[in-house]
Amino acid sequence: MFNEFIFWIIFWVVVSILFFIDLYVTDHRRGKITLKASLMWSGVWIITALIFNAGLYFYLEDGHVKAIEFLTGYIIEKSLSVDNLFVFLMIFNVMSVPAIAQPHVLKWGIISAIILRIIFILAGVGLLKLFHPIIYVFGFILLYAAYKMAFGGEHKIKVEDNFLVKLMSKYINFIPGYHGNKFFIKQNGKIYATTLFVTLLLIESADIVFAVDSIPAIIAITKDEFIIISSNVFAILGLRALYFALAGIVDLFVYLKYGVAIILFYVGIKMLISDWYQIPTVVSLTVILFFLGGSVILSLIKKKKSPGGNESIPKDE
Repeated sequence: MFNEFIFWIIFWVVVSILFFIDLYVTDHRRGKITLKASLMWSGVWIITALIFNAGLYFYLEDGHVKAIEFLTGYIIEKSLSVDNLFVFLMIFNVMSVPAIAQPHVLKWGIISAIILRIIFILAGVGLLKLFHPIIYVFGFILLYAAYKMAFGGEHKIKVEDNFLVKLMSKYINFIPGYHGNKFFIKQNGKIYATTLFVTLLLIESADIVFAVDSIPAIIAITKDEFIIISSNVFAILGLRALYFALAGIVDLFVYLKYGVAIILFYVGIKMLISDWYQIPTVVSLTVILFFLGGSVILSLIKKKKSPGGNESIPKDE
C-alpha cells in the first residue's frame, strides 16, 4: 500500500507530463483544433483520470472509499465544467475570437484556473475546519446555483460590466483588435492590452464564478484536500480539449443543464443535512450518474425526434 504522499507525487508527475504534451501538440498545430483531435484528447484525459482512480482503489489505504469519493467528485466537476464551457463558447462568439487564437486563451485560462481553484479549495476546507456552520452557507450557495442554472435563463455577456475588465481598465490601456496570440502590444512607447486580453479576463471571471459553485459541491462529498484537488485538476485539465469537442456538438445537450441543476440541488441538500445524516458516497455517485446520464439520453432522444434531428454532426474540414 502507498501512502497519500506517494500519490501526490504520482499525480503531479502524470498531470505535468500530459499537460505539457497537450500544450505542445495544440500550440504547434496549424489551423484550428479539429473535432477528431478534441475528442481524442478528451478521451486521453478521461482515461487517465479513471486509471488514477483505479490506482487509488488498489494501492491507497482505504482506497475503496477514496476511489469512490474521487470518482464522484470528478463526475460532479466534469458535469459542471460543461456548463462553464457553454459560457466560454458565448464569450468567444461575442468577442469574435479567431478559431486559431482560442486554444491560446484557453491555455492561460486553465493554468490560472488551476491556481485559483487550489486557493479556493484550501480556503474553503480551512473555513469549514475553523467554523463548521459555514457548511450551511455552502449548502445554500449550491441550492441557489441549482435554481440559477435551471431557471436563470441564458447567460449574457456584457463586457463593459464585467468586474475584472472594470478593474483592469483603471490600470491598463486597451487597444481594439487582435494581434495574433498577443495579449499586449507596444505602440508609440506605450503598452496596450489587446482584445484577446479582454477575452482572457472574461474567461477568468467565468472561472471564478464557476469555482464558487463547484468547490462547495465537492466539499459536500469529501473533506480530503488530496481528493478534492486531484479530482478538480483532472476535470479542469480536460476542459480545453472538451471545449473544442463540445463546440461541434453543443446542440445535442439541451437537457444537460437541468440534470446538472438537479445534481447541485441534491448535493446542496446533502450538505445541509450532513450534521444529522451522512448520505453514503456510493448513493451520491448513483444519484449523480442517474441524473447526468438521464439528461444526456433525453437530450439525444429530443434531438433525434426534432426536425433535422437525424442530421450528422459536422465533420472536420
